[in-house]
Amino acid sequence: MIKTHLFISGNLMSGGEELIELWHKEPDSIIWLDLFEIDIATEENLLRSEFGIHPLAIQDAQRDRHPPKIESFDNYTFILLRGLSADSKEIDFKTIQLALFIGKNFLITRHSGQSLSINRLHEIVEQDPESYGSGSKLALKLCRLVALRFLDVLLQLESRLEELEMLIVEKPDDSMLAELIQYKSDLNRMHRFATYHEQLFRLLKDRDFSGFTEKTRHEIIDVWEQQERTQSLSQLYYETASDLIDGYISVASHRLNKIMKVLTIVMAVFVPLSFLAGIYGMNFENMPELHSKSGYFILLSIMAAIATLLLIIFRRIKWL
Repeated sequence: MIKTHLFISGNLMSGGEELIELWHKEPDSIIWLDLFEIDIATEENLLRSEFGIHPLAIQDAQRDRHPPKIESFDNYTFILLRGLSADSKEIDFKTIQLALFIGKNFLITRHSGQSLSINRLHEIVEQDPESYGSGSKLALKLCRLVALRFLDVLLQLESRLEELEMLIVEKPDDSMLAELIQYKSDLNRMHRFATYHEQLFRLLKDRDFSGFTEKTRHEIIDVWEQQERTQSLSQLYYETASDLIDGYISVASHRLNKIMKVLTIVMAVFVPLSFLAGIYGMNFENMPELHSKSGYFILLSIMAAIATLLLIIFRRIKWL
């Protein structure tokens, strides 16, 4: 599918591939070409013949998996991002590859799956076409929308981590540990993407790239700040999840130690009692105590005294 917006003198025309010819005829016009689920060969031919996109940049854009990158060419800049897929709303997210070719008077977007950020930008452009006067401004608006989706997912996770922190102390169970381990894995993945994006936009902020001018500097800084915040929050929540896992293990160990202490006390009390019972349970004939009329009661009294003495001792040393 090819969806095209053409800006001519503040007016917006929407359509398909047919608007490219009109764009060539109007040097002051700005075109946004959005490519999704079209034949790879057709896509490559379109990008090379109509916009002069380098074949290696096209190959990177068409790959299923490629790290985010930025590369400057003679009359455009190529940016490759990882965006959230349309059905990703929680931390166990899926990503799509989002390629942007940004020139002075054109923007080309190419995405490997449905993108809510792309759809939202289409809506914004159709509502207010005069607010975006260049391909770079359109691209930065899209990058801002991509970053906001990552931030929304992270901020939703914050309350759940706080809830888990309280539950670990009150009612810990194995499902919490499994959930935290999953969060840790997902946050590590998000932090990796956020680090790529932060480095990418830091380069864009600090260096000159084709298609970007000084007028877009504030927008670039804004996007970079959002990516930096995403990176720092993902790192913070990753460390929080790690701390909660350690806390869960500590609480579980503490509970186990308490159980072992109780069992140790029980064993310490019953060992001498079992010893006495074992001695007088032997069937030797020459055991004078067995013929005593009060021997049974004396032995029970001694065993009770031993048990009471041990419990007093454990109480004094604060084992009980």
